[in-house]
Amino acid sequence: MSAPPNEGYGQPGQQYDEQHADQQNPAQGAPQPEHAAQGKKKKRGYAAGAFDVGSGANAAVGAQAQGAAPAQYGLQPQAGAPQYGGYPQPEQQPAQAPGYQYPQQPPQPGYPVQQPQQPQPGQPGYPTHEYGYPAPAAPAAAGVGGITQGMGGMNLGAQPQPGQPAQAQAPRAAMNQLYPTDLLNQPFNASELDLPPPPITLPPNSSVTPSPDANCPSKYIRSTLNAVPTTHSLLKKSKLPFALVVQPYASLHDDEDNVPVIQDQVISRCRRCRTYINPYVTFLDHGHRWRCNMCNLSNDVPQAFDWDAASQQSVDRWQRAELNHSVVEFVAPQEYMVRPPQPLVYLFLFDVSYAAVSNGLVATAARTILDSLNRIPNADRRTRLGFLAVDSSLHYFSVPKDEDENGEVSQLVVSDLDEPFLPVPHDLLVTLSESRQSIETFLTKLPNMFQNNQSNMSCMGSALRAGHKLISALGGKIVVLTSSLPNLGVGKLEMREDKKLLGTSKEGALLQTANSFYKSFAVECSKNQVCVDMFLFASQYQDVASLSNLPRYTGGQTWFYPGWHASRPEDALKFATEFSDFLSSEIGLEAVLRVRGTSGLRMNSFYGNFFNRSSDLCAFPAFPRDQCYVVEVAIDESLTKNFMCLQAAVLHTTCNGERRIRVMTLALPTTANLSDVYASADQVAITTYFSHKAVERALSSGLDAARDALQSKVTELLQVFKKELAGGSMGGGLQFPSNLRALPILFLGLMKNVGLRKSAQIPTDIRSAALCLLSTLPAPLLMRYIYPRLYSLHDMPDNAGTPEPETGHIVLPPALNLSSERFVPYGLYLIDDGQTQFLWVGRDAVPQLIQDVFGVEDKTQLQVGKGRVPELESDFNERVRAVVHKSRDHKSLGVGSITVPHLYIVREDGEPSLKLWAQTLLVEDRADQGVSAAQWLGMLREKVMQ
Repeated sequence: MSAPPNEGYGQPGQQYDEQHADQQNPAQGAPQPEHAAQGKKKKRGYAAGAFDVGSGANAAVGAQAQGAAPAQYGLQPQAGAPQYGGYPQPEQQPAQAPGYQYPQQPPQPGYPVQQPQQPQPGQPGYPTHEYGYPAPAAPAAAGVGGITQGMGGMNLGAQPQPGQPAQAQAPRAAMNQLYPTDLLNQPFNASELDLPPPPITLPPNSSVTPSPDANCPSKYIRSTLNAVPTTHSLLKKSKLPFALVVQPYASLHDDEDNVPVIQDQVISRCRRCRTYINPYVTFLDHGHRWRCNMCNLSNDVPQAFDWDAASQQSVDRWQRAELNHSVVEFVAPQEYMVRPPQPLVYLFLFDVSYAAVSNGLVATAARTILDSLNRIPNADRRTRLGFLAVDSSLHYFSVPKDEDENGEVSQLVVSDLDEPFLPVPHDLLVTLSESRQSIETFLTKLPNMFQNNQSNMSCMGSALRAGHKLISALGGKIVVLTSSLPNLGVGKLEMREDKKLLGTSKEGALLQTANSFYKSFAVECSKNQVCVDMFLFASQYQDVASLSNLPRYTGGQTWFYPGWHASRPEDALKFATEFSDFLSSEIGLEAVLRVRGTSGLRMNSFYGNFFNRSSDLCAFPAFPRDQCYVVEVAIDESLTKNFMCLQAAVLHTTCNGERRIRVMTLALPTTANLSDVYASADQVAITTYFSHKAVERALSSGLDAARDALQSKVTELLQVFKKELAGGSMGGGLQFPSNLRALPILFLGLMKNVGLRKSAQIPTDIRSAALCLLSTLPAPLLMRYIYPRLYSLHDMPDNAGTPEPETGHIVLPPALNLSSERFVPYGLYLIDDGQTQFLWVGRDAVPQLIQDVFGVEDKTQLQVGKGRVPELESDFNERVRAVVHKSRDHKSLGVGSITVPHLYIVREDGEPSLKLWAQTLLVEDRADQGVSAAQWLGMLREKVMQ
């Protein structure tokens, strides 16, 4: 899924309710719908002087001893010339804290390392030490259970055949070991965030086939706990959340997300709980029946399960994808449809007021749609487009079919905003295939139609109502592109930004909706399968807090471009690239998501952008591919089995009109032991859960309450660990399991994020947009947003910025912790939070470094602010560009995203506000009203010791 080696150098209606299908065919227990590495080249020395080397940040990344000879880098020192030595060798590793081993190459996040110690059927786990923790020493006397376990691991003795039930309950799998670590003396290393979650170790033969793909990969579902407490009381005692982070798609396009598609329409589901057949069911009665792994009911195996209708011959059941793969997609039969699959519909709502015309939004958006017409999914040739413009009136555009020789696009202006009527509805929503030339002609003319518009009014609420009326019979997407505050008619908003309230307890009111229209209209849209996406471009207050409610309840997304202007190439290119990728994305239509669990579990709360239609059903008029969802799980009854299962299913219509169900099944071991629960807790999933909780708290109770809740939670977890697992003693430090070592710093990063940070300097719109990201970003991108990446470029290893010989992927330098202590004054650093990148140039950077990277002789000639790294012939320049590009490569993280971060060039001795902005990303420093990492851990220790 990664880009080729040269990456980085190019430019960039009706509901489908769950009961319906059962009524269609009750006898059959009919399904219920769901919803080439380069040779070593000469390396320049960019250190300010040999005397600085081996101190400060360089020392932390394994720098050489002072005064090391630079000859090994291919530079022979001249007599009397300053020696620029002291780059850490790529082989050298950071000094390691005892009791923790970092893998030489941290695995990419989201991809479990599939290297089982003993391959066992249905156990795609990997040994503990692969996760980066030392493997436990074998106990002297393991006892009978340990011997049994060992024998089971060696696959000795009679094993049940695939699909046959084990005669007795299998022994419990050996759980992850708990390794306490001292947060004060063994602080976490930034590279740990790339480690996969603690391994899921299931009992032998848990799945019916020995497939390595039988359990759900963490890029689709991550559990906060990879060993689940057997009782509610144990979960409550742990104070840890039990929740799933669900991201059903790993890319924007099907061809990049390799999931088996089952075409034969044979879908076997449990008659009682509606679970889809999966690798963790048990076959009974010579394979004629199967027992549900959720509710234990016995079900008939469909007659066609072992038969291939296409070739008219029997097939081997054990080769079926749904028994070998935890993530599959079924092509749904007729009973999963209430009406024929809808076409893909895009209705573009252009703001054509003076603000949107003068900043170039209308022209850039029209041009991007024109250039992207071939990228809009249209395999079934049914995709429809419509166009509405809005200022103080509504402007409809009637687009004729191409065969209509006299057909010209006509504009119809409606000034009645209270009851806007739809003129000639048949020409307002046209099929892309039939009206392609007319659409192209219209988009070419659109910018000129309004170039002299002086109106500052925007009746966006009325336009949204009109758009809803236009497409509600079909459903689809309303794509809003606006630079104005809606200030006329229904949904009118006021300029309510008040600088005096920022940073005070009253700031929370500014983050709430100012007009109830935006919530009630969004719910109305959801009922009619209409999704709203907002692209916001204001140079002044636009009330993102109110407008973002439209995407929040319709499964859409809010994109915010503050101070955007098309005359800046970086602004125009960023929006055009993102908007084009947005239009090309293969969204699912008329979708619902439901999560089921083993008996005794209940899906308690749901977080993300959708409408919660019933207690456990989430509705998405359009299902995006670049968002994640969080589902909190409650334990209502004791879990008696060795392992339990959860299954998420998304019923949707693909862009080319096929009804499908994507099913993801996750199996987790159960435990009655608190130390197992803590040893298997996933700090990334836990942080994602609390990020969603913090946003909810901020919007309902204010920012102070959200930050206080985060601090209370991390204190509570440390206290439980001290009391229950550390024997009530902390020694002189702050004890926590090594697999959760990053959690206190991630919580600090969350509290310091622009969405939640205590500050009187953050405009409400910027904060509201950040809260949207905190509640929608997929986990790998969310971690980057909370705890950005920091790379030292001036002394990066020789292989950094070059392709890896085996894979062709660009090698990144080691990630550094976010502290100014890591900076040296002659350094060049990249700071990247996934939304924005900063290239930091130290105040003492040597002229040769500036020349090699930027092609100017002196750093005073550097263009600071929004920009890019120029393409030069220098090898080092090429490597720096490769690192900048690779750092923003979301595909290598296993997620879909349209975001192209802006790159800002920052001089340490340059523009103060830009420097301050970059420094706010250094989570471990003290800044604004926030504490440093050391102060934070000190405060936590005091609270825990009380």
